[in-house]
Amino acid sequence: MPANPDIAGLVIAGGRSTRFGGEKAVALYAGRPLLLWATDRLQRACAVVAVNARPDTETAALAVSAGFPVLHDELGDPDGPLAGVKAGLRWAKGRGARALAVSPCDAPRLPDDLFVRLVEAAGQGAAFAETAEGRQPLCALWPVSALEVVTRALAGGAHPPTWRLLEELGAARVRFEVPADFANLNTRNDLAQLEASLTSDRSPR
Repeated sequence: MPANPDIAGLVIAGGRSTRFGGEKAVALYAGRPLLLWATDRLQRACAVVAVNARPDTETAALAVSAGFPVLHDELGDPDGPLAGVKAGLRWAKGRGARALAVSPCDAPRLPDDLFVRLVEAAGQGAAFAETAEGRQPLCALWPVSALEVVTRALAGGAHPPTWRLLEELGAARVRFEVPADFANLNTRNDLAQLEASLTSDRSPR
């Protein structure tokens, strides 16, 4: 499916990565920064893609060098992915998009058809992925009309669970059968294990 001109994409890469011990988005997986795995996947379904990152970081510099707009959380918003979603929805609305596809930066094995399926399931509304292990709310499609809902939810410094807002929007759930495809990397050891499994997958049988 060609990129949808009505859909904008956003990589959430604004976390502090405390457990990882550095910026996850610039760490290499199979020789490429994690950030670029995420942007490539979004570009298969989205006309334009941006990166949510903190100012003056390696992640922001990488995004700019790769040609992606960098969106910062609004001053005063609480730490967490919804602040990035809010920034992305405002940007997408300004570009005339009808929806925003959102991806984490630290899950390089997400299914290639993830966002194509989310767009199809959402219709004019919202959708998010789920597996047998539960919800995957950072893999989601948000209508730009959700900007008001997200803004209200973040008012006063609160940060509710992302899945709760998606459910409030009546988001469709899209089932994926391989939970391991959604594994995110919280530590350097997680990355090393994923790299090792990649090598194993490619080894002669």
